[in-house]
Amino acid sequence: MTMGTKETLARLGVRVPDVLLPVEGVDMGKWAVVACDQYSSERDYWERAAISVGSAPSTLNLIFPECYLEDPDKETRVGRIRGTMGDYLARGLLGPKGPGFVLVERFTPYEKAPRKGLVMAVDLEKYQYGKDSKSLIRPTEGTIVERLPPRMEIRRGAPLELPHIMLLVDDPERGVIEPLYAKRERLPRLYDFDLMLGSGRIRGWHVRDEASLAAVAAALDRLADPAAFRAKHGRDDVLLFAVGDGNHSLATAKAIWEETKAKLPSGDPLLESHPARYALVELVNIYDEGLPFHPIHRALFGAGVPFMHEGLSDWHVEHEGEHLASPAEVFARVDAPAEPGIHRIGVVTEGANICISFRDSPHNLAAGTIQEFLDDRLGKHPEVGIDYIHGAGSLLAIATKPGNLGLYLPPIDKSSFFGTVIRNGTMPRKTFSMGEAPEKRFYIEARRITA
Repeated sequence: MTMGTKETLARLGVRVPDVLLPVEGVDMGKWAVVACDQYSSERDYWERAAISVGSAPSTLNLIFPECYLEDPDKETRVGRIRGTMGDYLARGLLGPKGPGFVLVERFTPYEKAPRKGLVMAVDLEKYQYGKDSKSLIRPTEGTIVERLPPRMEIRRGAPLELPHIMLLVDDPERGVIEPLYAKRERLPRLYDFDLMLGSGRIRGWHVRDEASLAAVAAALDRLADPAAFRAKHGRDDVLLFAVGDGNHSLATAKAIWEETKAKLPSGDPLLESHPARYALVELVNIYDEGLPFHPIHRALFGAGVPFMHEGLSDWHVEHEGEHLASPAEVFARVDAPAEPGIHRIGVVTEGANICISFRDSPHNLAAGTIQEFLDDRLGKHPEVGIDYIHGAGSLLAIATKPGNLGLYLPPIDKSSFFGTVIRNGTMPRKTFSMGEAPEKRFYIEARRITA
């Protein structure tokens, strides 16, 4: 890579990583597992994943599925994860591929077009996760700092990182990833296999030649041009990469880097080159035809319809309820376009299907409306639990169990996504999801993060 390309990428917060991948003989279908924050209320999924993996080398042994975060064996599990990382490295199960990006093609069970991505490393010095962040790499939802310590404990001292972070780029001209995809068959193939439990298929190619790296750098540089950004958005604080998935994972990487940096003396070369300064991510064009945007729904535990009605009766937003025959009717009503100023929310339980309309909400998005309502109600009822659910099917499976209640949110318009973040800052927490749970990023590539 020429110095010019390297300097351009560095200015844009991008580093060409040296990824590690399983060596020949490792079963890739058992190696790759879905992001740890999926199926957080469905232990049976992770139990089926464990059965599928058996005793084979797998990223399942290198991550901490969030459905187990409240279990009493957390410290033991974290120690086992670090030990397994060291064991896999010592046994030579992971091998370096040399500096390069990874072009990814992901087929999912739901979308006709494949999702295209580019695995790269980003500079955590170019990222801030505060509410009013103006950094080049920016969160799209509020970061709950209380959720970082358990994630930091996992990353602190671990020799490897495995990414499920997905960053979005606003590239309507399709100049960054799509030209690489057009010539993918001329690139070195890294992997091609089916993902476990019916989650689709994935292929990856190594992007390491100078022409390709320089083209990516030039395309990103055009998107980050201050004059062009100002003309489009009327702002000077350029947003190049928006966090689509893995917000708290990227914040965790940032927090660990700040810890690491604080221990390094002024002038130490590691301040520039320490691998913990960077985080491995997959970049996706928000206009990619294989990238769906879905709302993240809410599930309440230990709450019924009265919990909602009692709260709505004294809530400051006007509302009306409609009883419908089935969850499908509720979902269809909520998915239909609403009048301006109205946010529809579906309420599904074991014995009731209701559509509620909030009128004249001060929030731009339905997620903000319902989250403010829930924060108020849950503050008065600590016995009621909450989880954030990806996918209508998963919500329905949880909501129809005795004592549970599901809240179904309306669709997200992804074309206005960057403009909303630029104008309004972070969105309400758990607003959107890029696809259903089986479409999420699977752990495949790894990178060393210790010096």
